[in-house]
Amino acid sequence: MKRLFALVVIICSATISNNLFAQNWISLFNGKDLTGWEQAAGTAKFSVQNGMIVGETVAGSPNSFLRTKNTYGNFVLELDAMLPDSTSNSGVQLRSHVNEAGRVYGYQYELDPSSRKWTGGLYDEARRDWLYPLSLNPDAQKAYMPAKFNHIKVECIGNEIKTWINGVPAAYVVDTMDKEGFIALQVHSIGNNSALAGEKVYFKNIRIQTKNIQSSPFHKAIYVVNNIPNYLCPYEKQWGWQLLFNGENSDGWRGAYKDHFPKTDWQIKDGMITVLASQGKEGGNGGDVVTDKQYSAFDLSFEFKLTPGANSGVKYFVTLTEHNEGSAIGLEYQVLDDALHPDAKLGRDGDRTLASLYDLIPAKKESRFVHPVGSWNTGRIVVYPNNHVEHYLNGIKVLEYDRGSDAFRALVAISKFKIWKNFGEAKQGHILLQDHGNEVSFRSIKIKTLQ
Repeated sequence: MKRLFALVVIICSATISNNLFAQNWISLFNGKDLTGWEQAAGTAKFSVQNGMIVGETVAGSPNSFLRTKNTYGNFVLELDAMLPDSTSNSGVQLRSHVNEAGRVYGYQYELDPSSRKWTGGLYDEARRDWLYPLSLNPDAQKAYMPAKFNHIKVECIGNEIKTWINGVPAAYVVDTMDKEGFIALQVHSIGNNSALAGEKVYFKNIRIQTKNIQSSPFHKAIYVVNNIPNYLCPYEKQWGWQLLFNGENSDGWRGAYKDHFPKTDWQIKDGMITVLASQGKEGGNGGDVVTDKQYSAFDLSFEFKLTPGANSGVKYFVTLTEHNEGSAIGLEYQVLDDALHPDAKLGRDGDRTLASLYDLIPAKKESRFVHPVGSWNTGRIVVYPNNHVEHYLNGIKVLEYDRGSDAFRALVAISKFKIWKNFGEAKQGHILLQDHGNEVSFRSIKIKTLQ
């Protein structure tokens, strides 16, 4: 019996070992010392304690990183991490680099124990700020376990980065900025706040797979931040996303109140659909353009680039039944240079500023999440089948409301839209890009119908 038991143990051990070998997992941390690692920036303390890498905050240091000596391109990374309290912050760098000033930059898996709950989101350290705030995936915000070890998984394969937190799909980014780089563990700066000195973050079970890797499926639909213009990845197509603008021509679009696309004052070039400047008047010279199709419940995403002082908008539930002068009537996601266009100071409480529901509800946004004029910003409008509506700007939800509710109708009653019966309550309507006589470009316009 003892011989049989020993044989079973040997077979089981060999099977486990062979499975790990077949999956090509490589341990990045030996549990004893920091072989294979080196500090890249900052003066925070890194040590090995009880089989874990421990990072410890110090006052007066910038963000500190313990990086791998090797660099990695395509890989699957898994590890466990713990932040003992909610006042600290950390992250795991992916495909990262060090600039001439000695500062670490690149993709970062966020570890955020605060009430914001963005663990699993993707940040671009020392470069573009947030790529995937976890406000884009509320279900994943529930997965983090405070003051416990959380299991992290990241896949970097080609242009796609996917993250998990405790087995829950978190972020999905398609991006072409970095093909390879080092992996690093972060101790976040505490500035000169000595009261926070000595806070710790723990890492263990760090392993990587670089050979024979395959993408793991997300078995549910989550929003994808896709930074390749006018492109849908296979996952987006799988879950029903469609391009409204193909980047090449005006297929699917026509002028409002017209049977053709405007012959003047609109330009399709270099993957952009651009309304040209024409003295800044509402309705412009070319006029608004609308989708051929109409939509009711949908998830709409679009990128836009403003010129200084520009004004435009993306309207929805546009019925074209009003036959009014100027811009066609509809609910409007305001697209505006808040700093230079006078409309930003009109209306009530800022309800004509960027990303607002024009003349009805102001967008609540922080300046750090607004990209400068001349850069691309991403807008998003979600209309659920129950008529709940959300506006997003660069991944951050800036407002929400319910179409047809008493609160909504009360706002309409004190707005410029009070003259239109049942304003904003149509069952379906066109999507509209506004010609307000200023140069504004759009691209990556994609939509998903919701059931």
